[in-house]
Amino acid sequence: MSADLNPYSLPHRRISRRHFLHRAGGGFLGAALGGIWAEGGDIKDAMLGPHFQPKAKSVIFLFMCGGVSHIDTFDPKGNEHAGKFIDAIGFGDNLAEMRRPVIPCLRTFTRYGQSGTPVSDWFPHVGSVIDEIAVVRSMWCHEGNHFPAVIETTTGHRGRAFDHPSFGSWVTHALGSANKNLPSFVNIGRPSSPVQLTGGYLGASVSATPFQANETPIPNLHPPKTGSATERDRQMQVLEKMNADFRRRYSIDSNIQARIKAYELAASMQLSAPEAVDLNGEPAHIQSLYGIDQDHTQSFGKQLLLARRLAERGVRFIQICHAGGGNGGWDAHGDMKEHAPHCRATDKPIAGLIKDLKQRGMLNDTLVVWTSEFGRTPWSQNTTGRDHNPKGYTSWMAGGGIKGGVVHGATDEVGYEAVENRHYYSDLHATILHQLGIDHTKMFLPELGPVSLLVEEGNGPINEIIG
Repeated sequence: MSADLNPYSLPHRRISRRHFLHRAGGGFLGAALGGIWAEGGDIKDAMLGPHFQPKAKSVIFLFMCGGVSHIDTFDPKGNEHAGKFIDAIGFGDNLAEMRRPVIPCLRTFTRYGQSGTPVSDWFPHVGSVIDEIAVVRSMWCHEGNHFPAVIETTTGHRGRAFDHPSFGSWVTHALGSANKNLPSFVNIGRPSSPVQLTGGYLGASVSATPFQANETPIPNLHPPKTGSATERDRQMQVLEKMNADFRRRYSIDSNIQARIKAYELAASMQLSAPEAVDLNGEPAHIQSLYGIDQDHTQSFGKQLLLARRLAERGVRFIQICHAGGGNGGWDAHGDMKEHAPHCRATDKPIAGLIKDLKQRGMLNDTLVVWTSEFGRTPWSQNTTGRDHNPKGYTSWMAGGGIKGGVVHGATDEVGYEAVENRHYYSDLHATILHQLGIDHTKMFLPELGPVSLLVEEGNGPINEIIG
Protein backbone atom coordinates (compact mmCIF):
# COMPACT_ATOMS: atom_id res chain seq x y z
CA MET A 1 0.00 0.00 0.00
CA SER A 2 1.37 3.40 -0.92
CA ALA A 3 1.88 6.12 1.65
CA ASP A 4 -0.93 8.09 0.02
CA LEU A 5 -3.43 5.34 0.74
CA ASN A 6 -2.14 4.11 4.07
CA PRO A 7 -4.79 5.14 6.62
CA TYR A 8 -2.37 4.67 9.48
CA SER A 9 0.08 7.21 8.07
CA LEU A 10 -2.54 9.87 7.34
CA PRO A 11 -2.71 11.53 10.79
CA HIS A 12 1.05 12.07 10.80
CA ARG A 13 1.34 13.68 7.38
CA ARG A 14 1.65 17.46 7.41
CA ILE A 15 -0.48 18.16 4.36
CA SER A 16 -2.82 21.11 4.35
CA ARG A 17 -6.47 20.59 5.06
CA ARG A 18 -7.40 22.34 1.82
CA HIS A 19 -5.19 19.94 -0.18
CA PHE A 20 -6.64 16.92 1.60
CA LEU A 21 -10.22 18.03 1.01
CA HIS A 22 -9.70 18.83 -2.67
CA ARG A 23 -8.21 15.37 -3.20
CA ALA A 24 -11.05 13.66 -1.34
CA GLY A 25 -13.83 15.88 -2.65
CA GLY A 26 -14.61 13.67 -5.63
CA GLY A 27 -16.07 10.89 -3.48
CA PHE A 28 -18.47 10.70 -0.59
CA LEU A 29 -16.51 13.29 1.37
CA GLY A 30 -17.53 15.84 -1.25
CA ALA A 31 -21.13 15.33 -0.17
CA ALA A 32 -20.23 15.50 3.49
CA LEU A 33 -18.43 18.80 3.73
CA GLY A 34 -21.47 20.80 4.76
CA GLY A 35 -21.30 19.39 8.26
CA ILE A 36 -17.67 20.28 8.85
CA TRP A 37 -16.00 22.88 6.67
CA ALA A 38 -18.01 23.83 3.60
CA GLU A 39 -19.81 26.71 5.25
CA GLY A 40 -16.44 28.16 6.15
CA GLY A 41 -15.54 28.39 2.47
CA ASP A 42 -12.73 25.84 2.52
CA ILE A 43 -14.12 24.05 -0.53
CA LYS A 44 -15.53 25.88 -3.50
CA ASP A 45 -18.89 24.57 -4.74
CA ALA A 46 -19.05 21.94 -2.02
CA MET A 47 -22.14 19.74 -2.40
CA LEU A 48 -24.35 20.06 0.63
CA GLY A 49 -27.14 17.69 1.48
CA PRO A 50 -28.08 14.08 0.68
CA HIS A 51 -27.49 11.96 -2.42
CA PHE A 52 -31.20 11.84 -3.28
CA GLN A 53 -34.49 13.17 -1.94
CA PRO A 54 -34.79 12.13 1.73
CA LYS A 55 -37.94 10.96 3.44
CA ALA A 56 -36.60 11.64 6.93
CA LYS A 57 -34.94 14.74 8.33
CA SER A 58 -34.06 13.42 11.79
CA VAL A 59 -33.51 10.07 13.49
CA ILE A 60 -34.43 9.23 17.08
CA PHE A 61 -32.44 6.10 17.77
CA LEU A 62 -33.59 4.14 20.84
CA PHE A 63 -30.90 1.71 21.97
CA MET A 64 -31.85 -0.74 24.71
CA CYS A 65 -28.54 -1.65 26.37
CA GLY A 66 -27.91 -5.29 27.24
CA GLY A 67 -29.90 -7.38 24.77
CA VAL A 68 -33.72 -7.40 24.74
CA SER A 69 -35.49 -10.75 24.53
CA HIS A 70 -37.42 -10.72 21.25
CA ILE A 71 -39.22 -13.89 22.37
CA ASP A 72 -40.82 -12.05 25.29
CA THR A 73 -41.62 -8.80 23.49
CA PHE A 74 -42.28 -8.75 19.72
CA ASP A 75 -41.66 -12.29 18.42
CA PRO A 76 -44.08 -14.72 20.14
CA LYS A 77 -43.36 -18.44 19.85
CA GLY A 78 -45.75 -20.20 22.18
CA ASN A 79 -44.69 -22.85 24.67
CA GLU A 80 -45.15 -26.13 22.79
CA HIS A 81 -41.38 -26.66 22.84
CA ALA A 82 -40.87 -25.71 26.48
CA GLY A 83 -38.75 -28.29 28.28
CA LYS A 84 -37.40 -29.85 25.09
CA PHE A 85 -33.64 -30.01 24.69
CA ILE A 86 -32.30 -28.41 21.54
CA ASP A 87 -28.85 -28.23 19.98
CA ALA A 88 -27.22 -24.92 20.84
CA ILE A 89 -23.86 -23.28 20.33
CA GLY A 90 -22.39 -21.11 23.02
CA PHE A 91 -21.38 -17.51 22.43
CA GLY A 92 -18.48 -15.33 23.40
CA ASP A 93 -15.86 -17.21 25.37
CA ASN A 94 -17.79 -20.50 25.38
CA LEU A 95 -18.27 -21.76 21.83
CA ALA A 96 -18.85 -25.39 22.77
CA GLU A 97 -21.80 -27.23 21.33
CA MET A 98 -24.37 -28.14 23.95
CA ARG A 99 -27.95 -29.18 24.48
CA ARG A 100 -30.13 -26.80 26.42
CA PRO A 101 -33.79 -26.94 27.47
CA VAL A 102 -36.20 -24.39 26.04
CA ILE A 103 -37.73 -22.33 28.84
CA PRO A 104 -41.34 -21.16 28.67
CA CYS A 105 -42.35 -17.62 27.83
CA LEU A 106 -44.62 -16.31 30.57
CA ARG A 107 -45.89 -13.34 28.60
CA THR A 108 -49.33 -12.88 27.06
CA PHE A 109 -49.47 -11.51 23.53
CA THR A 110 -52.34 -9.39 22.21
CA ARG A 111 -53.01 -8.48 18.60
CA TYR A 112 -53.26 -4.72 18.22
CA GLY A 113 -54.48 -2.32 15.58
CA GLN A 114 -55.78 -2.95 12.11
CA SER A 115 -52.62 -4.90 11.36
CA GLY A 116 -53.28 -7.36 14.18
CA THR A 117 -49.58 -7.43 15.08
CA PRO A 118 -49.02 -9.37 18.32
CA VAL A 119 -47.24 -7.46 21.11
CA SER A 120 -46.32 -8.64 24.60
CA ASP A 121 -48.21 -7.53 27.70
CA TRP A 122 -44.95 -5.83 28.68
CA PHE A 123 -45.55 -3.26 25.89
CA PRO A 124 -49.30 -2.47 25.79
CA HIS A 125 -48.73 1.22 25.02
CA VAL A 126 -46.41 0.40 22.12
CA GLY A 127 -49.12 -2.03 21.01
CA SER A 128 -51.52 0.90 20.77
CA VAL A 129 -49.33 2.50 18.06
CA ILE A 130 -48.27 -0.72 16.31
CA ASP A 131 -49.94 0.37 13.07
CA GLU A 132 -47.21 3.01 12.79
CA ILE A 133 -44.43 0.44 13.28
CA ALA A 134 -42.58 -1.98 11.01
CA VAL A 135 -41.30 -4.91 13.07
CA VAL A 136 -38.28 -6.76 11.66
CA ARG A 137 -37.99 -10.17 13.36
CA SER A 138 -35.00 -11.46 11.43
CA MET A 139 -32.05 -9.35 12.54
CA TRP A 140 -28.70 -10.98 13.27
CA CYS A 141 -25.09 -10.02 13.96
CA HIS A 142 -21.81 -11.87 14.56
CA GLU A 143 -20.77 -10.96 18.07
CA GLY A 144 -22.23 -12.65 21.14
CA ASN A 145 -20.55 -10.65 23.91
CA HIS A 146 -21.75 -7.19 24.83
CA PHE A 147 -18.78 -4.95 24.11
CA PRO A 148 -17.87 -6.51 20.72
CA ALA A 149 -21.56 -6.55 19.74
CA VAL A 150 -21.96 -2.87 20.64
CA ILE A 151 -18.91 -2.08 18.48
CA GLU A 152 -20.36 -4.09 15.59
CA THR A 153 -23.86 -2.66 15.78
CA THR A 154 -22.67 0.91 16.40
CA THR A 155 -19.88 1.22 13.84
CA GLY A 156 -20.73 -1.46 11.27
CA HIS A 157 -17.38 -3.12 11.91
CA ARG A 158 -16.02 -5.82 14.19
CA GLY A 159 -13.07 -4.98 16.39
CA ARG A 160 -10.81 -1.91 16.15
CA ALA A 161 -12.91 -0.33 18.86
CA PHE A 162 -12.09 3.36 18.49
CA ASP A 163 -10.87 3.50 14.88
CA HIS A 164 -14.29 3.56 13.26
CA PRO A 165 -16.91 6.27 13.73
CA SER A 166 -20.22 5.59 15.40
CA PHE A 167 -23.26 5.57 13.15
CA GLY A 168 -24.49 8.94 14.41
CA SER A 169 -21.11 10.45 13.55
CA TRP A 170 -21.42 9.18 9.97
CA VAL A 171 -24.85 10.80 9.66
CA THR A 172 -23.49 14.06 11.03
CA HIS A 173 -20.54 13.91 8.66
CA ALA A 174 -22.82 13.22 5.71
CA LEU A 175 -25.53 15.80 6.29
CA GLY A 176 -24.12 18.41 8.64
CA SER A 177 -26.37 20.51 10.80
CA ALA A 178 -29.81 21.87 10.04
CA ASN A 179 -29.43 24.22 13.03
CA LYS A 180 -26.12 26.06 13.46
CA ASN A 181 -26.87 26.66 17.12
CA LEU A 182 -27.32 23.01 18.09
CA PRO A 183 -25.22 19.87 17.58
CA SER A 184 -26.04 17.46 14.76
CA PHE A 185 -25.45 14.34 16.89
CA VAL A 186 -26.75 14.21 20.45
CA ASN A 187 -26.64 11.35 22.94
CA ILE A 188 -29.11 11.24 25.82
CA GLY A 189 -28.71 8.69 28.59
CA ARG A 190 -25.80 6.54 29.65
CA PRO A 191 -24.40 4.47 26.77
CA SER A 192 -23.16 0.90 26.97
CA SER A 193 -19.77 1.99 25.69
CA PRO A 194 -17.88 5.16 24.69
CA VAL A 195 -17.82 3.64 21.20
CA GLN A 196 -21.42 4.82 20.82
CA LEU A 197 -20.21 8.42 21.05
CA THR A 198 -16.97 8.41 19.06
CA GLY A 199 -16.20 10.18 15.80
CA GLY A 200 -13.40 7.71 15.06
CA TYR A 201 -11.29 8.56 12.02
CA LEU A 202 -13.86 11.18 10.98
CA GLY A 203 -12.60 13.28 13.87
CA ALA A 204 -13.81 14.54 17.20
CA SER A 205 -15.88 17.28 15.57
CA VAL A 206 -18.60 14.77 14.61
CA SER A 207 -18.70 12.82 17.86
CA ALA A 208 -21.82 12.89 20.04
CA THR A 209 -22.66 15.81 22.29
CA PRO A 210 -24.03 14.45 25.59
CA PHE A 211 -27.33 15.86 26.83
CA GLN A 212 -29.22 14.91 29.98
CA ALA A 213 -32.94 15.34 30.64
CA ASN A 214 -32.55 16.85 34.11
CA GLU A 215 -32.16 20.24 35.74
CA THR A 216 -28.79 20.76 34.00
CA PRO A 217 -29.12 19.17 30.54
CA ILE A 218 -25.86 20.72 29.32
CA PRO A 219 -23.18 21.55 31.93
CA ASN A 220 -21.81 25.11 31.93
CA LEU A 221 -24.32 26.18 29.29
CA HIS A 222 -25.43 29.43 30.84
CA PRO A 223 -23.08 32.44 30.62
CA PRO A 224 -22.03 34.22 33.83
CA LYS A 225 -24.78 36.39 35.29
CA THR A 226 -22.33 39.25 35.61
CA GLY A 227 -21.46 41.13 32.45
CA SER A 228 -23.49 42.74 29.67
CA ALA A 229 -24.48 41.57 26.21
CA THR A 230 -22.06 44.11 24.73
CA GLU A 231 -19.20 42.64 26.73
CA ARG A 232 -20.21 39.17 25.56
CA ASP A 233 -20.14 40.34 21.93
CA ARG A 234 -16.64 41.72 22.36
CA GLN A 235 -15.50 38.42 23.88
CA MET A 236 -16.92 36.51 20.91
CA GLN A 237 -15.12 38.78 18.43
CA VAL A 238 -11.80 38.20 20.20
CA LEU A 239 -12.51 34.45 20.32
CA GLU A 240 -13.21 34.33 16.60
CA LYS A 241 -9.91 36.11 15.84
CA MET A 242 -8.00 33.69 18.07
CA ASN A 243 -9.75 30.73 16.44
CA ALA A 244 -8.85 32.00 12.98
CA ASP A 245 -5.20 32.15 14.00
CA PHE A 246 -5.37 28.61 15.35
CA ARG A 247 -6.99 27.37 12.15
CA ARG A 248 -4.16 28.71 10.05
CA ARG A 249 -1.51 27.11 12.28
CA TYR A 250 -3.19 23.73 12.92
CA SER A 251 -5.36 23.24 9.85
CA ILE A 252 -5.16 19.42 9.80
CA ASP A 253 -5.24 18.71 13.54
CA SER A 254 -8.63 17.10 14.21
CA ASN A 255 -8.54 17.52 17.97
CA ILE A 256 -7.77 21.24 17.85
CA GLN A 257 -10.34 21.79 15.13
CA ALA A 258 -12.91 19.94 17.24
CA ARG A 259 -12.04 21.98 20.32
CA ILE A 260 -12.44 25.25 18.42
CA LYS A 261 -15.75 24.16 16.96
CA ALA A 262 -16.91 22.97 20.37
CA TYR A 263 -16.29 26.41 21.85
CA GLU A 264 -18.00 28.12 18.92
CA LEU A 265 -20.97 25.80 19.18
CA ALA A 266 -21.13 26.29 22.95
CA ALA A 267 -21.31 30.04 22.42
CA SER A 268 -24.20 29.60 19.98
CA MET A 269 -25.92 27.13 22.28
CA GLN A 270 -25.89 29.65 25.11
CA LEU A 271 -28.39 31.61 23.03
CA SER A 272 -30.63 28.82 21.67
CA ALA A 273 -30.14 25.62 23.67
CA PRO A 274 -31.65 26.81 26.98
CA GLU A 275 -34.98 27.15 25.22
CA ALA A 276 -34.57 23.85 23.39
CA VAL A 277 -33.90 21.82 26.55
CA ASP A 278 -36.47 23.54 28.78
CA LEU A 279 -39.36 21.12 29.24
CA ASN A 280 -41.27 23.36 31.64
CA GLY A 281 -43.08 25.10 28.82
CA GLU A 282 -44.64 21.84 27.63
CA PRO A 283 -48.33 21.61 28.59
CA ALA A 284 -49.38 19.12 31.26
CA HIS A 285 -51.21 16.85 28.79
CA ILE A 286 -48.05 16.48 26.68
CA GLN A 287 -45.91 15.69 29.71
CA SER A 288 -48.52 13.14 30.75
CA LEU A 289 -48.45 11.60 27.27
CA TYR A 290 -44.76 10.79 27.85
CA GLY A 291 -45.38 9.54 31.39
CA ILE A 292 -43.50 12.40 33.03
CA ASP A 293 -46.21 12.62 35.70
CA GLN A 294 -45.46 9.05 36.87
CA ASP A 295 -42.41 7.99 38.85
CA HIS A 296 -41.53 4.86 36.86
CA THR A 297 -41.72 6.58 33.45
CA GLN A 298 -40.59 10.08 34.40
CA SER A 299 -36.90 9.75 33.57
CA PHE A 300 -37.23 8.09 30.16
CA GLY A 301 -40.27 10.23 29.36
CA LYS A 302 -38.20 13.38 29.84
CA GLN A 303 -35.49 11.98 27.59
CA LEU A 304 -37.94 11.26 24.78
CA LEU A 305 -39.68 14.62 25.13
CA LEU A 306 -36.28 16.28 24.92
CA ALA A 307 -35.55 14.17 21.83
CA ARG A 308 -38.74 15.42 20.17
CA ARG A 309 -37.81 19.03 20.94
CA LEU A 310 -34.34 18.53 19.47
CA ALA A 311 -35.71 16.86 16.32
CA GLU A 312 -38.17 19.74 16.04
CA ARG A 313 -35.21 22.13 15.98
CA GLY A 314 -33.24 20.28 13.32
CA VAL A 315 -30.91 17.98 15.25
CA ARG A 316 -30.10 15.17 12.80
CA PHE A 317 -29.38 12.17 15.00
CA ILE A 318 -30.64 11.83 18.57
CA GLN A 319 -29.40 8.64 20.21
CA ILE A 320 -31.05 7.58 23.46
CA CYS A 321 -29.39 4.82 25.45
CA HIS A 322 -31.58 3.11 28.03
CA ALA A 323 -30.19 1.18 31.02
CA GLY A 324 -26.59 1.59 29.90
CA GLY A 325 -23.36 1.02 31.77
CA GLY A 326 -21.61 -2.30 32.27
CA ASN A 327 -23.32 -5.00 30.23
CA GLY A 328 -26.57 -3.05 30.22
CA GLY A 329 -29.70 -3.38 32.32
CA TRP A 330 -31.53 -5.52 29.74
CA ASP A 331 -29.00 -8.36 30.24
CA ALA A 332 -31.44 -10.79 31.85
CA HIS A 333 -29.44 -13.95 32.59
CA GLY A 334 -30.88 -14.65 36.00
CA ASP A 335 -34.60 -14.18 35.46
CA MET A 336 -36.68 -12.81 32.61
CA LYS A 337 -38.61 -10.82 35.22
CA GLU A 338 -35.61 -8.48 35.17
CA HIS A 339 -37.04 -7.12 31.90
CA ALA A 340 -40.29 -6.04 33.57
CA PRO A 341 -39.18 -2.72 35.13
CA HIS A 342 -37.33 -1.72 31.97
CA CYS A 343 -40.36 -2.42 29.80
CA ARG A 344 -42.55 -0.50 32.23
CA ALA A 345 -40.15 2.45 32.20
CA THR A 346 -39.99 2.69 28.39
CA ASP A 347 -43.38 1.50 27.11
CA LYS A 348 -45.53 4.60 27.68
CA PRO A 349 -42.81 7.13 26.76
CA ILE A 350 -42.10 5.37 23.45
CA ALA A 351 -45.79 5.28 22.54
CA GLY A 352 -46.13 8.89 23.69
CA LEU A 353 -43.26 9.93 21.42
CA ILE A 354 -44.86 8.31 18.38
CA LYS A 355 -48.27 9.79 19.15
CA ASP A 356 -46.80 13.24 19.75
CA LEU A 357 -44.76 13.17 16.55
CA LYS A 358 -47.84 12.12 14.59
CA GLN A 359 -50.15 14.78 16.02
CA ARG A 360 -47.54 17.45 15.20
CA GLY A 361 -47.09 16.20 11.64
CA MET A 362 -43.49 15.26 12.45
CA LEU A 363 -43.76 11.49 12.14
CA ASN A 364 -43.68 11.79 8.35
CA ASP A 365 -40.08 13.02 8.42
CA THR A 366 -38.79 11.78 11.79
CA LEU A 367 -37.52 8.20 11.85
CA VAL A 368 -37.83 6.36 15.17
CA VAL A 369 -35.66 3.24 15.55
CA TRP A 370 -35.81 0.73 18.43
CA THR A 371 -33.07 -1.86 18.75
CA SER A 372 -30.48 -3.57 20.95
CA GLU A 373 -27.05 -5.17 20.41
CA PHE A 374 -28.57 -8.67 20.13
CA GLY A 375 -31.50 -10.75 21.33
CA ARG A 376 -31.79 -13.60 23.83
CA THR A 377 -31.88 -17.38 23.48
CA PRO A 378 -34.90 -19.68 23.87
CA TRP A 379 -32.97 -21.63 26.53
CA SER A 380 -31.78 -20.74 29.98
CA GLN A 381 -28.48 -20.92 31.79
CA ASN A 382 -29.87 -23.26 34.47
CA THR A 383 -32.11 -20.38 35.56
CA THR A 384 -35.24 -18.62 34.38
CA GLY A 385 -33.23 -16.08 32.42
CA ARG A 386 -31.97 -16.19 28.85
CA ASP A 387 -28.48 -16.12 27.30
CA HIS A 388 -27.15 -13.77 24.60
CA ASN A 389 -28.39 -14.47 21.07
CA PRO A 390 -26.87 -12.71 18.02
CA LYS A 391 -28.34 -15.29 15.62
CA GLY A 392 -31.88 -13.89 15.60
CA TYR A 393 -33.65 -10.95 17.20
CA THR A 394 -36.01 -8.03 16.60
CA SER A 395 -35.62 -4.37 15.74
CA TRP A 396 -38.39 -2.02 14.70
CA MET A 397 -38.81 1.33 12.93
CA ALA A 398 -41.57 3.92 12.66
CA GLY A 399 -42.10 7.13 10.72
CA GLY A 400 -39.72 8.72 8.25
CA GLY A 401 -41.25 6.98 5.24
CA ILE A 402 -41.40 3.50 6.82
CA LYS A 403 -44.54 1.38 6.32
CA GLY A 404 -46.63 0.97 9.44
CA GLY A 405 -48.35 -2.19 10.64
CA VAL A 406 -45.80 -4.45 8.95
CA VAL A 407 -44.07 -7.59 10.24
CA HIS A 408 -41.08 -8.64 8.18
CA GLY A 409 -38.82 -11.68 8.50
CA ALA A 410 -38.96 -14.52 11.00
CA THR A 411 -36.87 -16.59 13.38
CA ASP A 412 -37.21 -20.37 13.66
CA GLU A 413 -39.92 -22.11 15.69
CA VAL A 414 -38.18 -21.48 19.02
CA GLY A 415 -36.76 -18.01 18.24
CA TYR A 416 -33.12 -19.08 18.08
CA GLU A 417 -32.06 -18.14 14.56
CA ALA A 418 -33.28 -15.81 11.82
CA VAL A 419 -34.45 -18.01 8.96
CA GLU A 420 -36.75 -15.92 6.76
CA ASN A 421 -35.62 -12.69 5.08
CA ARG A 422 -32.49 -12.55 7.23
CA HIS A 423 -30.98 -9.10 7.77
CA TYR A 424 -27.51 -8.43 9.06
CA TYR A 425 -27.34 -5.38 11.31
CA SER A 426 -25.83 -3.29 8.52
CA ASP A 427 -29.16 -3.59 6.68
CA LEU A 428 -30.68 -1.54 9.50
CA HIS A 429 -27.94 1.06 8.99
CA ALA A 430 -28.52 1.05 5.24
CA THR A 431 -32.27 1.51 5.73
CA ILE A 432 -31.79 4.49 8.03
CA LEU A 433 -29.35 6.05 5.57
CA HIS A 434 -31.74 5.46 2.67
CA GLN A 435 -34.53 7.27 4.48
CA LEU A 436 -32.13 10.17 5.07
CA GLY A 437 -31.38 10.28 1.35
CA ILE A 438 -27.93 8.69 1.58
CA ASP A 439 -26.57 5.91 -0.62
CA HIS A 440 -24.91 3.50 1.84
CA THR A 441 -22.47 2.26 -0.82
CA LYS A 442 -20.86 5.70 -0.90
CA MET A 443 -20.21 5.88 2.83
CA PHE A 444 -16.43 5.81 2.74
CA LEU A 445 -13.50 8.18 2.44
CA PRO A 446 -11.51 7.79 -0.78
CA GLU A 447 -8.37 8.84 1.07
CA LEU A 448 -8.69 5.83 3.38
CA GLY A 449 -10.01 3.34 0.87
CA PRO A 450 -12.18 0.28 1.65
CA VAL A 451 -11.03 0.25 5.29
CA SER A 452 -13.39 3.18 5.87
CA LEU A 453 -16.49 1.63 4.26
CA LEU A 454 -19.35 1.93 6.73
CA VAL A 455 -21.50 -0.99 5.55
CA GLU A 456 -19.19 -3.95 4.94
CA GLU A 457 -21.73 -6.72 4.40
CA GLY A 458 -25.45 -7.25 4.17
CA ASN A 459 -28.08 -6.71 1.50
CA GLY A 460 -28.65 -2.97 1.80
CA PRO A 461 -31.91 -1.23 2.70
CA ILE A 462 -34.84 -3.38 3.86
CA ASN A 463 -37.06 -2.45 0.92
CA GLU A 464 -40.04 -4.45 2.18
CA ILE A 465 -40.65 -1.98 5.02
CA ILE A 466 -40.00 1.21 3.05
CA GLY A 467 -43.13 3.09 2.04
